Amino acid sequence: MGNTASLKKEYAERIAPALKSQFQYSSSMQVPVLKKIVINQGLGMAVADKKIIDVAISELTAITGQKAVATVSRKDIANFKLRKKMPIGVMVTLRRERMYEFLERLVRVALPRIRDFKGIESKFDGKGNYTLGIQEQIIFPEINIDSITRILGMNITFVTSAKTDEEGYALLKEFGLPFKNAKND
Repeated sequence: MGNTASLKKEYAERIAPALKSQFQYSSSMQVPVLKKIVINQGLGMAVADKKIIDVAISELTAITGQKAVATVSRKDIANFKLRKKMPIGVMVTLRRERMYEFLERLVRVALPRIRDFKGIESKFDGKGNYTLGIQEQIIFPEINIDSITRILGMNITFVTSAKTDEEGYALLKEFGLPFKNAKND
C-alpha cells in the first residue's frame, strides 16, 4: 500500500478544520468522523450453490485486506428454499487504518475504472450515512478478471458520526468520493 495513513492524516490536517469552519462547530469534537465502512454482498443465488459464498469471501477478502464473513439467513422461507442460518451473503466491516486504506483505493483506483463513470449518487439515509452500490467487483484491481466466475455487485456503506446528511455529504466529499453535481453544493 505504501502510504497507508495519508487519508487519515489528511483528515486531521485538512478535512476536520475545513468542516469545522464550514459548519461553524464550537468544538473539534463536533466535527463528523468516518466511523466504519461496511461492505456487503447479498448472494441469494448461493442457496443453490455453496461455492458462491466461498468465492465471494475470498474476493472480498482480497479487495479489503480483511477476512470477509458469511452472513446467514434469519428465518426459513420455504418459497426461496431458504432455511434459517443458511449463508446468503458476505460482509466485511472495516475500521481505522484498513478503512482509510480501502477508501483511498476505492476513490483513487476502483471508481475511476467504472466505464462511463459520471460520479456517484448523493443519496444519504437521513442520518449522515451513505451507501454506494457497486455493480461489478471487477473494478477492484485485486480481482483477477480471468478467475471470475460471475459478476457480483456489492453495497459499500460509509457510517459517519454526522448528525445530518449535509454534514455526512461534506465529510465524504472531502475524502474524495466523487459525488455527481449535488443540489446543495
